Amino acid sequence: MNTAQKVEQLLRQSVAALGYELCDVEFAKEYGDWVLTLYIDKEGGVSLNDCERVSRAVDPLLDEADPIEQAYMLSVSSLGLDRPLKKDADFARNIGKRIEIKLFAPKDGKKEFKGELTSYDEAGIVVRTEDGELALERKAIALARPELIF
Repeated sequence: MNTAQKVEQLLRQSVAALGYELCDVEFAKEYGDWVLTLYIDKEGGVSLNDCERVSRAVDPLLDEADPIEQAYMLSVSSLGLDRPLKKDADFARNIGKRIEIKLFAPKDGKKEFKGELTSYDEAGIVVRTEDGELALERKAIALARPELIF
């Protein structure tokens, strides 16, 4: 289990008790410093005050459990409008919504598709495009994210 998974397991219930969904955890080096980023969501969206509330609540839990050996900075963020869909929960949140997909290799001569996400499972997703239903293997998807329409 890597650092991000340990932290996610440690904090999931506490974040949920505050009324938020802990959608993802990333632990990465940014500009020479280690940063632990928690991505949260809630019905109606996430504000700066929400991020601060979660940060204040989880900081003592992280200090007590001490799951990270090196020094790091804690960051709490909303998912963002164009956050990539990676986990089942990401796909579940986007059922019935338009997404854009980029593939590693072309399918039917194309590497990019847009359409409504109609279903997903462990192995693949189904998207309704203007040309009909399109089934794609998840391992073939380089990037899937909500389609931004302005």
